[in-house]
Amino acid sequence: MTIADTLKGMIGLDPTAHADADMKAVLDTFKSLNPKPIEECTVAEARQQPTPADAVKKLMTQAGHAARLPLEVEAVQSEDIQIPGAAGSNPARVYRPAGEGPFPLILYFHGGGWVIADLDVYDATPRSMAAQSNAIVVSAHYRQAPEHKLPAAHEDAFAAWRWIVESAASLGGDPRRIAVMGESAGANLAVNVSIHARDSGVQTPLHQALIYPVASNNIVSISYEENRNAKPLNKKMMLWFVQNVINDEGDLSNRLIDVVSADLSNLPPTVVVTAGIDPLRSDGQKLAEKLRHAGVAVEHRNYQGATHEFFGMAAVVQAARDAQTFVSLAQRQAFGGVPLERAP
Repeated sequence: MTIADTLKGMIGLDPTAHADADMKAVLDTFKSLNPKPIEECTVAEARQQPTPADAVKKLMTQAGHAARLPLEVEAVQSEDIQIPGAAGSNPARVYRPAGEGPFPLILYFHGGGWVIADLDVYDATPRSMAAQSNAIVVSAHYRQAPEHKLPAAHEDAFAAWRWIVESAASLGGDPRRIAVMGESAGANLAVNVSIHARDSGVQTPLHQALIYPVASNNIVSISYEENRNAKPLNKKMMLWFVQNVINDEGDLSNRLIDVVSADLSNLPPTVVVTAGIDPLRSDGQKLAEKLRHAGVAVEHRNYQGATHEFFGMAAVVQAARDAQTFVSLAQRQAFGGVPLERAP
């Protein structure tokens, strides 16, 4: 049997049946919130739908699902600010760990297909990383499509990078130790920040953490077919996002989207996290391979029983706790710090 035959047999199947038990609990809770399929929504409707983050919050209120987060996370303080974008100011949230600085800094970009979600939906990841990486994390919002199509979000992301480089000391950070990080569409923004910084002669990130990145224009990859019916992200949703962000079909070949075809040499050390039950898994795998072939130091881990969006679910999903530990260790090493010691 060929790979094509195997994939054809998978169409119509529910890949979430293979999810880890705690991941499945989140998916079941998400289903109970009755979200309308994003691909059937108007943009306004899509932005009002329940999110996986809402499912985690609901699950945490149920018996037997007490949150399991390090105490350091509770000590993180956050502050909402405005930062310069490429065409006006954008919201941002600064997360500060306990202790005395100057701290290293991480510029973080949230997901949502460049169309939906905001700083609140993606609060858990930067809050956790501030504690575990002992760094100030700045979560930067950006203009979203379809009101602002490609390359608006990418221009805002690079404006945020310029700002954090210039403002590191005033934030209580060390200007010599700044990394970049993102989830999904935000990971796409993060790697493009590194590429743009390299090409424009601006200070480059010390490290980049790319969590299930959008990295290619291949919508018939193995993972896209395996997970065409996955939750919370499926193939139809991804096509909906892409159609909202591009100006025309020619944008599909733009290196901002098709990152695996870009020049990836001389980029910072990188960690890539992928999920088994995710249309974007092949994107992340391919990007890790391409970076490695370009001479970049890369660590890649795939969490087979997890779905897209799992990374910020450390309160209730073991794979998320493992993935956050993996990423924070790499970040601490890049910053020259000593990893936190945790009880087993």
